[in-house]
Amino acid sequence: QVQLAESGGGLVQAGGSRRLSCAASGNIFSITVMGWFRQVPGKQRELVAAISRGGSTNYADSVKGRFTISSISRDNAKDTVYLQMNSLKPEDTALYYCNAQSMYGNAYWGQGTQVTVSA
Repeated sequence: QVQLAESGGGLVQAGGSRRLSCAASGNIFSITVMGWFRQVPGKQRELVAAISRGGSTNYADSVKGRFTISSISRDNAKDTVYLQMNSLKPEDTALYYCNAQSMYGNAYWGQGTQVTVSA
């Protein structure tokens, strides 16, 4: 089992920056990919960014050049993942979820942290 705890959400003005953090605990050595998804009411949850154990990253087109995902590893296991969000837009307003995928095919989710970007 993997537990995920997010932090860093809040209210920010358009053009501003925010950093989200997600700390993983439990069987972190089983994690192969960590990432961030977001969801707004009435829409499907969408991938924002992801980072693999090897450091490969993947971004949604809508955030490329503005968001950066990074991670800290402990003993070759991903421990914490960050999402640095710059040049925020009102359309970035959403509930942001941390996600971890394990080598056993399991997906784990955090409880979500709200990011609200005011115009």
